[in-house]
Amino acid sequence: MEAAIKFSQDVVPIGDLKVNPGKVIRRTHETRRPVLLTSRGKGVAVVQSLEEYEAVQEERAFIKAISQGMSDLKAGRTMTLDELDQRLGLV
Repeated sequence: MEAAIKFSQDVVPIGDLKVNPGKVIRRTHETRRPVLLTSRGKGVAVVQSLEEYEAVQEERAFIKAISQGMSDLKAGRTMTLDELDQRLGLV
């Protein structure tokens, strides 16, 4: 999971990205934190490492699946382990 942005270190004017993109990207890998890009003092985009992005997406999908499962359970949409095995063709 990604670390919180440290505004004193992780806010970068978009011009810095244009001048030295490698430095900004290296920072995301080294700190494991995203970088907030600004234009005229306003946030316009976030740059983060691919590994951190994938981890966040995986965590989001996992939490969504848990939420869906809890909703199914509450609505009575359940099955036994034997029914699941049959549905998946494991028996």
